[in-house]
Amino acid sequence: QVQLVESGGGLVQAGGSLRLSCAASGRAFSSYVMGWFRQAPGKEREFVAAISWSGGSTYYADSVKGRFTISRDNAKNTVYLQMNSLKPEDTAVYYCAAHFSVVVVTDEPEYDYWGQGTQVTVST
Repeated sequence: QVQLVESGGGLVQAGGSLRLSCAASGRAFSSYVMGWFRQAPGKEREFVAAISWSGGSTYYADSVKGRFTISRDNAKNTVYLQMNSLKPEDTAVYYCAAHFSVVVVTDEPEYDYWGQGTQVTVST
């Protein structure tokens, strides 16, 4: 079992930045691919970013490429999402998720464990 707890969400003006954190406990964190997803009001949850167990490979949705950066610190059992140049359309609940594999995946059903989510609101 893996428990995931997100933090760092909040209200920010367009063009601003936030850094989300996801603290993991339970089975060996470094064995997991970690991902970030988001769900805006009235929309389905969508993939944002993912990172391999070593941190050597990262993947991003086209909508956030160049603005968001995913990273991880296996010594701290934590994955981060640095979000820059935020836009109102980035407003959503952001979830981190864990996938027990060496293969990085971006499909939501592939992920085994989920956090409760943290709200990010970007105002105009």
